[in-house]
Amino acid sequence: MSFLKIKKLKFFYSCAAVIFSFLIFSCGNNNGIKKPEETPTNGTINISVDESFKPVIDAQIKVFEASYPNAKINVRYKPEAACFRDLSNKDSARLIIVTRELSKKEQDFYADSFHFVPRFDVLAYDAVAIIVNNKSKDTILTMNDVRAMLSSSDKDKPQIVMDGVSATSTVRYAIDSVLRGKPLGKNVVAAQSSEDVINYVADHPNSVGFIGVSWIGDQEDATQLKFLQKVKVAAVQCVSCLGETYVQPYQANIALNRYPMVRELYYIINEDFAGVGNNFINFLQYERGQLIFRRAYLVPGKMSFEIRDTKLSD
Repeated sequence: MSFLKIKKLKFFYSCAAVIFSFLIFSCGNNNGIKKPEETPTNGTINISVDESFKPVIDAQIKVFEASYPNAKINVRYKPEAACFRDLSNKDSARLIIVTRELSKKEQDFYADSFHFVPRFDVLAYDAVAIIVNNKSKDTILTMNDVRAMLSSSDKDKPQIVMDGVSATSTVRYAIDSVLRGKPLGKNVVAAQSSEDVINYVADHPNSVGFIGVSWIGDQEDATQLKFLQKVKVAAVQCVSCLGETYVQPYQANIALNRYPMVRELYYIINEDFAGVGNNFINFLQYERGQLIFRRAYLVPGKMSFEIRDTKLSD
């Protein structure tokens, strides 16, 4: 073989090697975009959660991290509006857990700005519970009573306590679903958290608190039993029941829509790859996560919930 042919063959093989290496590099890097090193079971994610659900989400994270020791969830409990702000910045939170879905306007914003619309769906059903001081005799309320309390122009009778006067899911529910768009009254005051609401009502006889049921619904939880020793849970009239019936926000009453102040618990995830966030959502939606919601006396949104009629013998 001539020297010229050998030289041409060497040049051919060199070019082929360069092209092959380039193709391998391009495929491995998704057209130059570096894929996250995170996997569903290995990595760290920041999430923001509505403060109303701290007890049950703490329990969910504890079991999830025990199941996946290399997966870490950094959770921050905030007012609902702050959670939505965090979602628009993936460095702040790729996942939020709140009480409403994305609006059409918000979906369009993500589609235009990020070319990706976060996924969302219902995880469970919750209720807004009304708590009163142990000395209070007024523990049975109609929805008209509730509306009158929330919109009172008298700032002293009674004093309504919430986990903030703006931007929280409880406040939004009170304005949108109970008052139907009307503003809160002058008698509404703010506490820093749901636990602070409980403590305030326990210390002030002329006060009424509004909190998520996950803070006082689990009567097998030692911390919540202590809370229930401090305050009483009011019963609200069931408008769908036969006769004049007043019900508390127990699990069965939430499931059957007997309790009138029920709301959904949503996840919204802005993670377009198989990471810790999507794995956590799968955990919350399937059996173990749904059973934890049920154990916390919320109503699971993905798992069937059977209610049976029973007769109690004397």
